[in-house]
Amino acid sequence: MAFKFTDSNFEEQMQSDQPVLVDFWAEWCGPCVALGPTIEEVASEFDSKAVVGKLNVDENPETAGRFGIRSIPTVLLMHKGEVVQKFVGVQPKATFVDAINAVLA
Repeated sequence: MAFKFTDSNFEEQMQSDQPVLVDFWAEWCGPCVALGPTIEEVASEFDSKAVVGKLNVDENPETAGRFGIRSIPTVLLMHKGEVVQKFVGVQPKATFVDAINAVLA
């Protein structure tokens, strides 16, 4: 199951030695809702190897603003607190899987 990121727990998760994949989304965003099952699949696949989750931009504007999120869905792949890759719009599962595997390699 995908992790639920919030403004209050985001920094703590960024300290992880594992790759962190964050889906910035909102309930009213059709493409965001469409991407949801893909994020869940990636979370299941990388259960103990990466932190994969979602951050609702309406409920957590501080973190979304900090990363300059202007379009949703936007997915950030982070490692050791740094943004490694940024994906804007709906992407296929393989895009996220390949990106995480590249960081893990």
